[in-house]
Amino acid sequence: MTAAVLDDLDHAILRALHRDPRVPFTDIAAGTGVHERTVSRRLEQMTATGEVRFTAFLVPEHLGEGVTTELAVRCRPGRLHETALALARRPDTRSVEVATGALDVFAEISAPTHEQLLATIDGSIGRLDGVADIHSSVVLRLLLTASDWAPYDDEPTPVRRRLAEGQPPPAPITVDELDRRLVRLLRDDARMSTTRLARELRVGETTARRRLTRLMASHVLHLRLAAEPGVLGYPLEARFRLAVAHRHLDAALRRLAREPAIRLLVVTTGDSNVLGYSSHRSLADLDEFTHRVLAGLDGADRAETAVLLRTYKRAWVPTPGAR
Repeated sequence: MTAAVLDDLDHAILRALHRDPRVPFTDIAAGTGVHERTVSRRLEQMTATGEVRFTAFLVPEHLGEGVTTELAVRCRPGRLHETALALARRPDTRSVEVATGALDVFAEISAPTHEQLLATIDGSIGRLDGVADIHSSVVLRLLLTASDWAPYDDEPTPVRRRLAEGQPPPAPITVDELDRRLVRLLRDDARMSTTRLARELRVGETTARRRLTRLMASHVLHLRLAAEPGVLGYPLEARFRLAVAHRHLDAALRRLAREPAIRLLVVTTGDSNVLGYSSHRSLADLDEFTHRVLAGLDGADRAETAVLLRTYKRAWVPTPGAR
């Protein structure tokens, strides 16, 4: 699907919302010199395609909940697309894509327990008609996410900076049922007013505001404007797996964190223990990134890189590619 063509005003609106998805339209209008109705209309046009949208969810890895697993689902010839669609429709998949290389669909799934994970892989997914084989690796550490990819900013996010400096991740906060209800409301409308949030939650407006502020200040809530990288001028996405010796792992992760092109980075089980995704403006940019960063990474015995051909799901939401 061809990415929408955006002008300077569109990018100015996206830049403001990328930094704060709940920033008032009046503030964006004041910063761009247009009427707030123009801001609202432009955003509505961009979100209508599905290439720009708001997302809100709690990150299970940061809460220590369930098991997150990366799957490489080998497909029979001619069954790649339908298998990817079937996986994207599942409520337990957070992301689904296909890439160059073997006939694999890559999916990230979340299961409450290891027993449920086994039942899912060997049962409902393993029994899909187009599936020939499945390889799984459990996520041990979630280090960077799409929330740490900041194409409009020169400065790294706090999480990326901490990782690059070798500091531990922020301590997770405790969430209760009221917090989870609030996040479910934001999932339906990320810009829902505090007044309405309080009314829907049946709490005082001060309580709703305090809960929301606390969640947004933490890294357990991902409330953000999600735009397809191609819309922002990064039409090429890559997936890389690295086999890094354990004695070099921390240093390698710090080095990778300094690369703003990387938008997801995890440590997994398996021989290739580092998985990452990166976004680029061209094949030349990817080639430069591969030689400058991956080829010279100390302790990396093996690196495999693939170009994403189609993305079917991101951050729990099907993309235009899944239509």
